[in-house]
Amino acid sequence: MELDAKLGLPHIDESQINTRSTDISQDTTRVNREIRAREVRVIDAAGEQLGIMTVRDALELAQERELDLVEVAPNAQPPVCRLMDYGKYLYEKQKRERESRKAQKQVEIKEVRLRPKTGEHDIQVVLTKSRKFLKDGQKVRVRIRFRGREIVHREVALELMERVAKDLSGFAIVESEPGFEGRSMVMLLSPEGSKS
Repeated sequence: MELDAKLGLPHIDESQINTRSTDISQDTTRVNREIRAREVRVIDAAGEQLGIMTVRDALELAQERELDLVEVAPNAQPPVCRLMDYGKYLYEKQKRERESRKAQKQVEIKEVRLRPKTGEHDIQVVLTKSRKFLKDGQKVRVRIRFRGREIVHREVALELMERVAKDLSGFAIVESEPGFEGRSMVMLLSPEGSKS
């Protein structure tokens, strides 16, 4: 075995070590040559502890087994590293993340728009649509848009919002009270019985 001239340590041919880049994901896990500690606690692929050894020895061991040395607990004293196939680990991690995203229920927010001068029949249509959305478990954002000088009469819009909240009280709870976003008044309703 050749000795490294500067350090007096065994020389490792870097071309034979699996040096996979972590650009595959935004993971900050250190792999192989990226590990900065002098000594590490090494765990093999089966989960058995191999003891504390220098990074160079651990890298040689990883090279012999054709695996990567991955730092799994960088804050431990000494840091804990595991021998594993890092590419396979990343693939399985991404697969688990995809599965967990599929399992999550996405709450969709539907929006209904009104104006301060909206007619009675149109208000009833909006209320019917809102009831349907709320029964389907979706949140509803009620937006009253002001045009021109209508914004001077904010009390008209506030009365309309209160009426909508009252008419939908059996189906929804008010998640966020009416407030202004630019030239609109907005209120968010959640289905009754949902945990928001």
